[in-house]
Order: sequence, then structure tokens, then C-alpha cells
Amino acid sequence: MTLFVVRHGRTTANAGGLLLGRADPDLDDEGRRQARRIAAVLPPDALVVSSPLGRAFQTATTVSTDVEIDDRLIEMDYGAYDLMPVSEVAPETWQAWRTDADFRPPGGESHNECAARVFASLDEWGREAIDRDVVVVSHVSPIKASVAWALQVPIDVSWRCFVGQASITQIGVTSAGTGLRTSLRSFNDVHHLDAH
Repeated sequence: MTLFVVRHGRTTANAGGLLLGRADPDLDDEGRRQARRIAAVLPPDALVVSSPLGRAFQTATTVSTDVEIDDRLIEMDYGAYDLMPVSEVAPETWQAWRTDADFRPPGGESHNECAARVFASLDEWGREAIDRDVVVVSHVSPIKASVAWALQVPIDVSWRCFVGQASITQIGVTSAGTGLRTSLRSFNDVHHLDAH
């Protein structure tokens, strides 16, 4: 079966080009429209799991009225950089972030720390996805981590991935002895957003 890994709909912070970590703005009007488009293309009987942040939960409850919360799917903690305009992050900070998966913003979380909790979550939901479709609604950094999990590559791949607003990534999951066999079936699909 399939793990559908979904990025939440847009918020005003997203529209404004801000780094959005643990801050918790609601979906804006466009984000709610995007959530409805997402719901229209996902399996109606899938198990739906969400990050605890409101923007993800609001997207998830558009897909299903029965949503499980998994705190491990929360966005990476940007610490002091949360709600900072992306354009104001210093070039040397971006360089440190890109070259060291243990780099942690002041008061925040590293890519390796984020990946560890997301991998543990997907190990669990991946087992569910052997027998039924599972929709995971989350955020940019956890979705990039899900790609690394599916491909079994280091989290550094994050910097080579672009995750669009309200995009859908599909990971095929089958049983492999006592473990899982995963395959990346699609990435960053946004075709549903153009539907009329």
C-alpha cells in the first residue's frame, strides 16, 4: 500500500516568506482551498495522521474527520529563527546549516534530531501502510526526512529537495521479512492544486 506524505496548506507566514517552525498560524483562505484540493485526490478510507500543529491538523481534518496526532511529525524547531524572513538569515548561517546535519539554530533543533524522530514515526506508520493506505500530514523538514527514510540515504538529501505548499509525496511500502521495503513513487506532486 502507500504512505501519502502531505504538506499542509498555506498560512500567512508561508505567503510572507517566513521560516515557520513551531509558531502556529492557521491556514489562510488559499490554504483552506489547497486542503480541499488535497482531500479530493486522496483515498477516502485511508488512515490519517497529523502533526500536532494547527495548520497540519486543519489540513488533515479536511481529508478525514478521524485524525490521529503524532507529535514526532511536528515541524523542525527553528528556535530563534522562527518567523524570521528567509531573506534575513545570514549566508554563513545557511552555509553552516547545509554542511552540518548537527547544526542547531539557537534554541532549536538539528536536521539529525528532526530525522531521528520522523524516522521512528514512519517506521511505525509504515507498518500500518503494509495493509492500508496511510496519509501523513506534516511540514517541510519532516517531509524531506521522509524522503531520506524512503530512500535510506543521509538526511543531507534535504538540501536537494524542494517541498511545495500542499504537495503530496507517495512512498510505497511492503513487508520485507521483519522490516519494511520502501520505494519513492512520487515526490512534490502539486497537480491537484490546478483543478477547477
